[in-house]
Amino acid sequence: MITRGIILANGDPPELVDLHYLKSVGFSTIICADGGANSAFALKIRPNIIIGDLDSADERILEYYKDKSDIIHFSRQDDTDVEKALKFSIEKGIQEVVLTGATGDRLDHTFCNMGITLKFFDQIKIFILHKKSILEVREGEFEFPTTPGETISLYGFDKTTLVTTRGLKYPLHNESLQFGERESTSNEAIGDIVKIAVNGGRIFMIRYFEEAKKNGYFS
Repeated sequence: MITRGIILANGDPPELVDLHYLKSVGFSTIICADGGANSAFALKIRPNIIIGDLDSADERILEYYKDKSDIIHFSRQDDTDVEKALKFSIEKGIQEVVLTGATGDRLDHTFCNMGITLKFFDQIKIFILHKKSILEVREGEFEFPTTPGETISLYGFDKTTLVTTRGLKYPLHNESLQFGERESTSNEAIGDIVKIAVNGGRIFMIRYFEEAKKNGYFS
């Protein structure tokens, strides 16, 4: 059985309905990365863990949670609070996490958190949920059920990564999606199955979360 968790970072908070859905499909452990505790408090949820250097979490909120959650303080600054939460998750045997609150009003934090999905790819499966979209890193050959018209976007990073697709309105045939040169934004599913082959690297795949849920995204 896959062990799953939710990491709540200090950016734009998720919708409460999405957190309830994630818990219903097995994302049972809630970990707040530092200031994510502020969002948890606003959403009236109890995190299992609050972790980080704790310079962003409100002191009154930490006081509120001190008897309700495990609070782990790290003073080291050689990794971000999200990375601290991910390393803790890996140590505890969590295999998949949905990272929420990873985007917000600071573009550098957003960009860093997207890069973290690549940095930790070989250690833990990371999804980034932001409002209507969910992002994941993919490699190799894979397929998944879709609904005709579902929006699916693909982004590569260098010329050596070649992508082939079947089941999308604008197919790719062993083509590069090098960042800054070409992308496959707002492509569309044309049937019930999409097949993708990624050779020589990894890509970002972004899907519309509501449509993905209907097709058993986390089953």
